Amino acid sequence: MSGIIDSFIPVAIFLVFGFVMPVATMIIVKQISPRSQAGRKLSTYESGSVPFGDARIMFNVQYYLFAIVFVIFDVEVMFLYPWVTVYLGVDKFFTTMSVIEVVLFVLVLFVGYLYALKKGALQWVK
Repeated sequence: MSGIIDSFIPVAIFLVFGFVMPVATMIIVKQISPRSQAGRKLSTYESGSVPFGDARIMFNVQYYLFAIVFVIFDVEVMFLYPWVTVYLGVDKFFTTMSVIEVVLFVLVLFVGYLYALKKGALQWVK
């Protein structure tokens, strides 16, 4: 039993450092950072020009839809690559079943893609 617990000690140390180090870094930065909040320091940097207007404006970002679709299909490729390298050619029945499973997986993603096209989620200008 102690052998199993001993094997988790490096994981526990990693988790402790993973939580302690960022918190300690934030505390240290908070302690050593300057506290001057002058109005000039809080203004927007305009490359040496006198700042005008407000830097916090709303603007339309249209790339996010394409980014979402890219991430979805990128994750699909991430799931397909191990399937090809591990399962292909192991056993005839197993290979056939895994091919059917992957075809269903790709079909579900394709239906989602068609739904996004139908709803107009991929149109640049609405």
